[in-house]
Amino acid sequence: MRTLHCLCLVWLFCLPLTTTAHDGPDPVCHWTFNEKQIDGQKLKARLGPDGTFSEAPRIVPDPWGQSAYFHGRQMECLLATDHRAVQSFLPTKDFTVSAWVVIDQPEEWGGFAGVIQDNGDAESGWILGYNQDVFTFGLATKGADDGDGKMTYLNGKTKFEPGKFYHVVGVYDGQQMQLYVNGQLDGESTEQTGEVLYPESAPLVLGAYHDRNEFYSLRGKLREVALYHLAAKPKWVEGEFAHQKDLVEYVSKPVAGGLDFIVRPFLQYGTETGMTVVWQTTAEAKSRVQWGEDNQCRNSQAATSNGTIQTARIEGLQTDTQYFYRVVSETEDGQVLESDPSTFQTAAGRGKAVSFAVIGDTQKNPKVAGAIAELAWAQRPHFVMLAGDLVDQGKKDSDWREEFFPSMNVLISRIPLFPVLGNHEQNAKNYFDYMALPDPEYYYSFSYGDADFFMIDSNRKVDAESEQYRWLEEKLAASTATWKFVCHHHPPYSSDENDYGDLWKTNQSTRGDLRVRQMVPLYEKYGVDIVWTGHIHSYERTWPLKDNEAVDAGGTIYMITGGGGGGLETAGPYRPFFQNNVRRGHHYVMVHINGKTLELRSYTLDDRLFDTTKITKQ
Repeated sequence: MRTLHCLCLVWLFCLPLTTTAHDGPDPVCHWTFNEKQIDGQKLKARLGPDGTFSEAPRIVPDPWGQSAYFHGRQMECLLATDHRAVQSFLPTKDFTVSAWVVIDQPEEWGGFAGVIQDNGDAESGWILGYNQDVFTFGLATKGADDGDGKMTYLNGKTKFEPGKFYHVVGVYDGQQMQLYVNGQLDGESTEQTGEVLYPESAPLVLGAYHDRNEFYSLRGKLREVALYHLAAKPKWVEGEFAHQKDLVEYVSKPVAGGLDFIVRPFLQYGTETGMTVVWQTTAEAKSRVQWGEDNQCRNSQAATSNGTIQTARIEGLQTDTQYFYRVVSETEDGQVLESDPSTFQTAAGRGKAVSFAVIGDTQKNPKVAGAIAELAWAQRPHFVMLAGDLVDQGKKDSDWREEFFPSMNVLISRIPLFPVLGNHEQNAKNYFDYMALPDPEYYYSFSYGDADFFMIDSNRKVDAESEQYRWLEEKLAASTATWKFVCHHHPPYSSDENDYGDLWKTNQSTRGDLRVRQMVPLYEKYGVDIVWTGHIHSYERTWPLKDNEAVDAGGTIYMITGGGGGGLETAGPYRPFFQNNVRRGHHYVMVHINGKTLELRSYTLDDRLFDTTKITKQ
C-alpha cells in the first residue's frame, strides 16, 4: 500500500566492537547523506548496499554537516528493487533502525527507511516513518499469535515540527517494539513477536513509503540512516542522540534553488468575463498571474496565498475570447518560479454554441485518467465537469499532488474544471484548499452558452427541508436558460449489480440511491434536462423519465459517467424500465449544444464512439 522513496538508511552492521560508555549494537548498514557519499544519483554506503536516487538530490549544509534534500515528488533512494537481493543485510529478528531527519511536509503514510508490502491481508516487512502528526514504526512478524499478515504501526506521542531535525529510532527485540524520539521512549507495543515476516518481493528504499501500489515520497531531509541486527538498549539510544543533540535546536531554512511546482497551474470557474488560476509551490511565495491576448502576457494580477497554494482571479475579460497566461512566484530570498505560457477561453454567452466534457471517478488511476484527459483535450471542449471522486482519499496529499493533478493537467491547464464532491474526497480540507469556487463551494452554479449548471454535494442532506434543496429550487425556478443540467456524485437511478442490492443473490434492489432520488420531483417540476452522476464505475444513460416512467420526451435523463479511472463495475442481470444504454468500461462524454439542439457522444478509452443521442427542444 505505501511507498518508500530515497530512504537512505544508515545500516550500521559488521563494525568492529568498540568499548563505549553505553551498551549498544554495531551497525550492519550505514548511510550518510553528504557530498562525500553522493555522486550524482549514486549513494555510496559506508556499510551495506549502495543506493541509487531517482534523481540527483540537493546537498544541504547545516552548522554540523550536510543532508540530502528530498522534494517529495516520486523521489526515493533505491537500495534494491527486490529485497531478496540484499537479504544478508536484513534483520531476521532483533534489530534497530535509526535516522536523523527533517520533515517539511506531513503525509498520511511516510517513510525514512524500510521494506514493506501493505496490501489488504498481505501485510509484511518493516518501516521507520511518520504520518501527519507523529513518527511511526511499522512491523509484521511470524509470531504464533500475530503471524497473520497484519502489520502493527506503532505511533509515537511527540508531534514533529516542520523544518526541525529529529533523531528517530525503531527497536524490536523479538517480543516488543519500541519507538524513540530524540533519545526518549515515545511508544511501545507487544503486538508483534518472533521473526520478521518479509514480503515475497518488495523494494528496499530510503526516503519514501514504497510498496506494490503506493509510493509516498519524503519531502524533507535525510542526514543519516543506520540499521543494526541487535535491539538497542535505552541507554545506547540516549547516547547516540547525545552525540548530535545540538541539531534539534537548529531550524533548517528553505532549500536554496528548491522553489518548484507541487501542483502546476490549473483553471477554475471560468465565466464570460473572468477566470481563476490555482497552483501550488514548494515554498511560500509572493505570486501573480500574467495574462494577455498574446503570449507576452503583459497584464498582471496578484494572487492570494493559502500557505503554498496560490490563487489568482482575473476579471474584466472579453466574452468567448482566447487569452494567454502564465504564473510567477517569488520567495523572500529571491527564488523565482515561472510557468510556460498556456491558454484559456472565456465562457460563451447566450445564443452561442458550446461543447464540454463530462468525466467521473478518476480516483487512484492516473494512467487511465491521464489518457482520458488527453482524449478529451483533443476534442477542445470549453470546460470539463467532474462528477466526484477525483481522488481515492481526499485527506492524502499525495493523491492530489502525485495522481490527480499531474494526470489531468493537460486538460485543466487549458480549460476550467467544475467539480462536485464525491465520497472519496472525504470532505477533506485539501478539496477546499485546491478548489476556488463560489461559497460555500460544496454547491454552486454557473452558465455557459444557453445552459445553466447546478452543482450539488450529494454526500450532504438533499431532502426537501435541506439547505441544498431549497437553494436548488430557488435557482431552478429563476433560470431562463434553454437547457438546465444538474451534477452530483450519487445516482438516483442505477442498474449496478450490487451497490443497491445484490442482484446475483436476490431480485431485491433499490436500483439507485433513494436518498438522492428525493430530488427527482424537483428536476421534473423545473424541467431539468440531464442529471450527471458518478459513484458507480460504469456508464449508464436512462430514457427520459417522468413520474417514475420512461417517456418519449419532456422527462429528465440520468447519466452515470463513472469511468474516469476507478475499478470497473458491472450492471446486474435485470434490465429496469429506465435503462437505455449501459456499458462496463472506462470512458468520457462530450456534449455539444447549439441553440435548441443537443448532441451527446460517449467514447471508450481507445476513443471509439459507443453511445450517442440527439435531443431537440420543441
